[in-house]
Amino acid sequence: MSALALIAVGGNAIIKPGTAGTIEEQWQVTEETCAHVVSVIQAGFDVVLTHGNGPQVGNILVRSEAARNVLPTLPLDVCGADAQGGMGYMFQQQLDRMLKHAGVDKPVLSILTQVVVDKEDPAFQKPTKPIGPFYTREEANQHIAESGWDMIEDSGRGYRRVVASPLPEAIVEEAGIRTLIASGAALICLGGGGIPVVREEDGTYRGCAAVVDKDRSSALLAKRLNVELFIISTAVPQVSLHFGTPEERRLCSMTVAEARQYIEEGHFKPGSMLPKIEALIEFVQNGQGEGLITCPEEIAEAVQGKAGTRVVR
Repeated sequence: MSALALIAVGGNAIIKPGTAGTIEEQWQVTEETCAHVVSVIQAGFDVVLTHGNGPQVGNILVRSEAARNVLPTLPLDVCGADAQGGMGYMFQQQLDRMLKHAGVDKPVLSILTQVVVDKEDPAFQKPTKPIGPFYTREEANQHIAESGWDMIEDSGRGYRRVVASPLPEAIVEEAGIRTLIASGAALICLGGGGIPVVREEDGTYRGCAAVVDKDRSSALLAKRLNVELFIISTAVPQVSLHFGTPEERRLCSMTVAEARQYIEEGHFKPGSMLPKIEALIEFVQNGQGEGLITCPEEIAEAVQGKAGTRVVR
């Protein structure tokens, strides 16, 4: 069997910041992302691709809100499922096309993925993850009264809904993912961190209004699959200390102990680099694989050890 790599790409893997997000733009950006995935496959890895979906779910929520006087609004778990399906289709088609152009015979499949969270997770008592459009104070109060939403004022730009971001505990489709990897397929799964579900007493699952961090659920899957390389693709080519200052220093590698020290020293911002580093620590400390963080354009060189930042035990 080939070595296994899990590549986690951000929500801007289809919609880049500053663009209109037209379908034509989304197809082009998806193609660029898949080109980097193909380079990893050509380096001798089987690949599982996970991805964020923040911009896409935001758009779905805006559409649902705009049509609320005509159609019933959609719950967040269904919006997440819609985004997973749409993005999975685009990744699946583009990756299949680019593999064929590269002369690589490998099936490509996308899997709608559910992630189990604990209904007693403290995150549900203090929602912090902003989602969806901005509202006026009056609109926010209406949603609080009618739907029971939690709302916050966001930097003077209006009010936004906030939901819980609980920790992932298990991946419902893990057995199916293992079977498909063994068949030689390239997989797309865990879109947006997976659809958060809670387990009922009878063993069934129920969706909930939450968002699971994509990098944390990817780390869980990488650990469960014993992948050799867990790659987080982000906006910067390497992890840096003193980022954005004259003392900025890029890191080629760091151990788990060093990464923890850098976190204590405050080098990584919450909501930005911090959760990515925490996800890599979680993966590396509990397995035999390595973590890697870099930008999409340098994934091929990073896999060869010529770019990016490695996280090792």
